[in-house]
Amino acid sequence: MHNKVPRYAAVILAFALAITPTVVTASSHMDAPLITLDDAANTTDVYAFRSSSDGVDYLSTAVAVYPFEDPGIGPNKYNFDDQVRYEIHVLLGDDVASGRSTLTYRFAFETSFKNQNTILQSYLGVVENVDDANQNLTQTYTVTKIDRRDGSETVIGSGVVPPNNQGIATPYYNQNVDGEMPALDGVANSTDLDRYTTQAIASLDDGGRAFAGQRDDGFYADIQAVFDLLQLRDPGLDSQKGFNVHTIALDIPTDQIGGDQQVVAVYASTSRPRMSVLPTCAGDANLNGEVRVNELVLAVNNALNGCPNIPLEYVQVGRQGNPLFNEGFVAIADKDLYSRTAPTADAEMFAKYALQPELAALINAIVFGGDGPAAETDRTDIAGIFIPDVIKVDLSTGPARLAGGGADHPTNPDDSGFSRLSVFGGDALVSTVQAGLPGFDPGTIPGGWPNGRRFGDDVLDIAVTAAISDLRSDPLVINGPAGDNVNANDIAYNKVFPYAATPLNGRNHQHDGSN
Repeated sequence: MHNKVPRYAAVILAFALAITPTVVTASSHMDAPLITLDDAANTTDVYAFRSSSDGVDYLSTAVAVYPFEDPGIGPNKYNFDDQVRYEIHVLLGDDVASGRSTLTYRFAFETSFKNQNTILQSYLGVVENVDDANQNLTQTYTVTKIDRRDGSETVIGSGVVPPNNQGIATPYYNQNVDGEMPALDGVANSTDLDRYTTQAIASLDDGGRAFAGQRDDGFYADIQAVFDLLQLRDPGLDSQKGFNVHTIALDIPTDQIGGDQQVVAVYASTSRPRMSVLPTCAGDANLNGEVRVNELVLAVNNALNGCPNIPLEYVQVGRQGNPLFNEGFVAIADKDLYSRTAPTADAEMFAKYALQPELAALINAIVFGGDGPAAETDRTDIAGIFIPDVIKVDLSTGPARLAGGGADHPTNPDDSGFSRLSVFGGDALVSTVQAGLPGFDPGTIPGGWPNGRRFGDDVLDIAVTAAISDLRSDPLVINGPAGDNVNANDIAYNKVFPYAATPLNGRNHQHDGSN
């Protein structure tokens, strides 16, 4: 079972341990018991990579929530939650190793209706433009930048959420501007984006860009087989095919976070107001200078009681950097605790699950009949990967190569040199701040995971291979490459902001899992 790893793969895994000790892996989107009861706050995937557009260099980030959105529903629809704080955290300098957030970008939403005397919650007719008279339910948001080095909070912009892709009511998402047709594939140029997406991209005061709205679920894997006693099948079936999520995308100019000669890290979290039996007056409960819908909802019954204005206290209910760690390594007893803590706690509280991974024992027992290759104890290699749980991105390279619709897509092919397996497939970049892979030209590092995560990276295949390999040995021993036999998303990604693919049409999506 044990084969010496080819020299090429060996240096890849050596780099993953020595230079980039963080893996972005796969998720079934149901990481912990309590968060499965709170879809609007349940993070599904986090993305982070280096990009460039119109001469501006960015740290591109994204977080998706609300797993398994069936595109066409009614009369209500899936939305962001006004009472949830959605936050993307950026770690700089020494904070990268400690897991401490340096900068936080907070998205807060507010929902309004143009007409509440109707059962037509979302669409009064065909939506021609974002927030027009026929988009009955409209969500807006503000973006606040919090610098934890000095405690400052600055509102840097706002935006509007485009409609979901219902079908007839939202034809501009779909092929031939026809609500009966499938959703448009992703595009290679921003001028080719659909009307709704284009109108919903917000320019921020710091030179960044923001987007918040429904998108295709960009994660692909045969999760049903993985969690069905690891009984993989060939071909695999994409468990996320046909489903949408709600995605927040944020482009952060590198000159706003200290330039490009550094390695940074990213994770995301969601928080809700702590419930209290004490009355709270109506008004500006969080003292930010404005009264929001969530503050009124929490306080309206107490407005006449003369009670003090008690600031809302938010508590974290979910977080994510590397999805598979909480899902596939942390025991049930600690899964909800993990959701409530920050990456600063990982070394003390959760490293034990990486050092003695139950997942390795299960793979050995179920897949290999008890005599498997996965080391079950002293997995310092796994601990080095997952602790702390943040995604590292080298900003000193050129832009990451991006996925479109595959190498042969007629209008939006993958960037030349892109590989879903990152450097395993020859996809590499050159760093000016790291020594790079041993045996390669100086500075050579992966083009995707474990150097950030792009839409289209096949993180499950890489993760499974790592789990059944011994990354501590010299030379390294690898079994694989292994995976789930699902190698592509069901719709092409955008190679331009907001990168996530067009939301699937509610009239004709399919969940059969085939690609």
